[in-house]
Amino acid sequence: MRVASAVAAGLGLATLLASGTVAATGPAKPPKSFSSALRWGRCPADQKELNEAGARCAKVTVPLDYADPGGRTIRLTISRVKAKSPERRGILLSNPGGPGGTGLAHTLALRPALKDVADHYDLIGFDPRFLGESTPITCGAAPRPAPAGPTTTPRADFEASVRAARDTARRCREHGDNAELLPHASTRNVARDMDAIRAALGERRLSYYGVSYGADLGAVYTQLFPRRADRIVLDSSTDPAATQYELFQRSGAPAEAALDGAVRSDIRELLRRAERHPLPVEGERLNAPLLRMIFKQLVQHEEYDPQLASVVADLKKAATGEEIEPGPALAGLLELLSSPELESGMVGGAIFMCGDGGWPAGGWPKDPQTYWKNMQRSRATQPVFGPYVNGMIAPCAFWGGEPREPGTEIGNDVPALLLQARHDNNVPYEGALALHRRLTGSRLLTADIRAHGVYGRGSDGLTPVPCADRAVNTYLREGKLPAADLTCGGT
Repeated sequence: MRVASAVAAGLGLATLLASGTVAATGPAKPPKSFSSALRWGRCPADQKELNEAGARCAKVTVPLDYADPGGRTIRLTISRVKAKSPERRGILLSNPGGPGGTGLAHTLALRPALKDVADHYDLIGFDPRFLGESTPITCGAAPRPAPAGPTTTPRADFEASVRAARDTARRCREHGDNAELLPHASTRNVARDMDAIRAALGERRLSYYGVSYGADLGAVYTQLFPRRADRIVLDSSTDPAATQYELFQRSGAPAEAALDGAVRSDIRELLRRAERHPLPVEGERLNAPLLRMIFKQLVQHEEYDPQLASVVADLKKAATGEEIEPGPALAGLLELLSSPELESGMVGGAIFMCGDGGWPAGGWPKDPQTYWKNMQRSRATQPVFGPYVNGMIAPCAFWGGEPREPGTEIGNDVPALLLQARHDNNVPYEGALALHRRLTGSRLLTADIRAHGVYGRGSDGLTPVPCADRAVNTYLREGKLPAADLTCGGT
């Protein structure tokens, strides 16, 4: 809980629970294969699902710096579930988003949605560089934050976030050999790694599914390696003309609109109290930044509305001083926020957010006052989420130095299928429209729902969008994009 409070005060879970103008980036030269003979074996012991599915894992060696291919190398861990059909048509990679999300088992997790399509592809999972099993970067032990006191102010909470961001940046710079590794954490290098994986597997092209930041990564791949891109599915993407901070800011208005009147009124009252007196829950105190983060996670899917109502009811009791036992929804969130994976998720997001020079993951302001001023301005029109999406200061403000590469400008005619929920309040709909215009060979499928992620929702216990699932599977099976853009309902 104390860890959670520090995260709510700083950058925190924005990338774990969740995503400048330069000359157009031309195609990159395919990297030479650094792993002509992969050695396949059992996957890591903690990857139970992969091992039970008969997957095998291997290490792919790639350059730390693609501009210096003869220099230091790093190792990426990949998984493979072989195609069952004799009519195998290639490899399918995926990325679950973030930045900072590991993906060794993600492609396997798509198998229920893929249905028979899975039999025609080798399903390839991978942990991006510096994450999970792929030469992971760590930043040392985070200090145990002081418990929240009985009183606070918005400025005090913000200053706590500044201290947390500064500390994360310092620890990441100084730990181990991170000073050598961190400059090479970028979305473009992950895209290059994907192409190195393709080459190491002896494949001419690769197919791909990415969601959220994973969709943006896929778009970067099409820009760098257009001739290597086969069947590309980009689910819940962002505006390639914006920085990630701007994208985060834009998520406030649709999140605010997702609250109905009664719930909004209750939440505003809870926040007014928590900005003065953090709410006592099970011996801890929940401040306003943490509450805003919790509420933001609960508005992203329509199916979460009952959980949101339950959490608000629990917190209303806590606000009166009543000692409560959190219901399943609040207890689950607080357990997640207190989990040991929190620090690794923070670090995994930060290294790419601070390593990208612009879109898709970079572009975070350096001056803490920029966040504070934007926070305060947003209160008039977005009283619930404005302070959260404008004031979540990134460690990039204190990272030191500038990214080695610019952001990626997208503009190509690679065929791709884009999916987007019309009422997505993590990555608003306008972002997918903007990317669709840049990817002139693409088709856009709009799901008329409030959600983040459209394909395979049934596998996550959410209401599926059958029209979208069929379109994706038809494309991956037959290579046929829809004849025109189309809209699907939620059922």
